[in-house]
Amino acid sequence: MEVFEGDVGVPIRKHTARYDAILLDVDNGPEGLTRASNDALYAAAGLRRAAGALRAAGSLWPWSAGPRAGYSTKLRRAGFTVEEHIIRADRRKRGGRHTLWEARLPAGRLGAP
Repeated sequence: MEVFEGDVGVPIRKHTARYDAILLDVDNGPEGLTRASNDALYAAAGLRRAAGALRAAGSLWPWSAGPRAGYSTKLRRAGFTVEEHIIRADRRKRGGRHTLWEARLPAGRLGAP
């Protein structure tokens, strides 16, 4: 097993169909609130690049501080099947509600569409 810890953009840009999962916990979610440059990871082209970095049946897990209208649709357009999970910040079911998307590539599909 290999774990890459660092700038998530590095393996995504390599587009190598190498990873089983990518956790996208950047900024506050799909809108680069802290850094506009983070928008590229969540935009349609960035999602296609992320798909290209995943093996068949691989999964992308974007996190957001809250819900984002239309983001599940954007993930589907990039070739993923999508489940949206609303989770609490605290395991005791307290704290803010966050959104975590479980975006999976089909089992027989490698890379971006």
